[in-house]
Amino acid sequence: MSKQESIFFSVIIPVYNRPKEIDELLESLLLQTYKNFEVIIVEDGSKAELRCDDIANSYADRLNITYYFKENSGQGFSRNYGFERANGDYYVVFDSDCIIPAHYFEAAAKGIQENKLDAYGGPDAAHDSFTDIQKAISYSMTSFFTTGGIRGKKNHIGDFHPRSFNMGISKAVFDKTQGYIIPFKGEDIEFSIRILKNGYKSGLIENAFVYHKRRTNFAQFFKQLHFFGTARINIFRFFKEELKLVHFFPMCFLLFVISIPVAGLIHPYLGAVGLGFLMLFETLNIVDSTIKNKSLKVGLLSGIAAFIQLTAYGIGFIKESLIYLRKG
Repeated sequence: MSKQESIFFSVIIPVYNRPKEIDELLESLLLQTYKNFEVIIVEDGSKAELRCDDIANSYADRLNITYYFKENSGQGFSRNYGFERANGDYYVVFDSDCIIPAHYFEAAAKGIQENKLDAYGGPDAAHDSFTDIQKAISYSMTSFFTTGGIRGKKNHIGDFHPRSFNMGISKAVFDKTQGYIIPFKGEDIEFSIRILKNGYKSGLIENAFVYHKRRTNFAQFFKQLHFFGTARINIFRFFKEELKLVHFFPMCFLLFVISIPVAGLIHPYLGAVGLGFLMLFETLNIVDSTIKNKSLKVGLLSGIAAFIQLTAYGIGFIKESLIYLRKG
């Protein structure tokens, strides 16, 4: 066994009503060039007809895999359930809608050892097999024009906060922090902040990326980003200092969009200027995505995805802010 393969990983995958996704994820784990890992599937109260125990069991002769079923408690607490039963030196969390590249654990082990990391995260990318909408959503979630280009890049702002779609922590980190303290709505950000506040070293391992399918249609994407907007205010309840100026951008975008017809009523010129800026923003996303994805269709869909991403996040952000202000 090589020095890198001396690290034993425990892969924790919570799943809720998504058996097909688990099958694809496990199939990708079979192809790993680094074999020193176990897989722990935590079924978080899925409906009987959507449980994945049969699928997990079908991999038992090819993967070191354990399946657990528990009552629904949310993804954060389901990950804790897996951590408590893990045997690894590092615990790796994937969302069930991820496909893992064959080199993933080699890259993770190398990054951990070279940088002496207690916790890490990796980027997400779009797989060739993804639908055009999934590729558009993946572009929007990593675009410079919607996120500043800092998601999954070394030039991120401040300390790196791993996200739970692709995240690893040492056993020592879990023993100290006891994992997630909220089940959802920003649970991974809260956990990452606590890891850093406990003095542990976290970093981005750029080559430890996953193919993240995210949502398959724009209605689901809107719901997800609305949820993300509410989650940011939920994090504010725990850590006031973590609400940054950049987090207000989607809200400002939403208010700008709403203001365009209002400005047009005041004076047609004002409405035209506002509409022009919105069209410029959309054009930049469409052109950039078309070039990067080599597809005009994906580029056009990326324009829609970018608009949904910012407006949905902005709505969730505002709604949760009003709830916070009302309750105090």
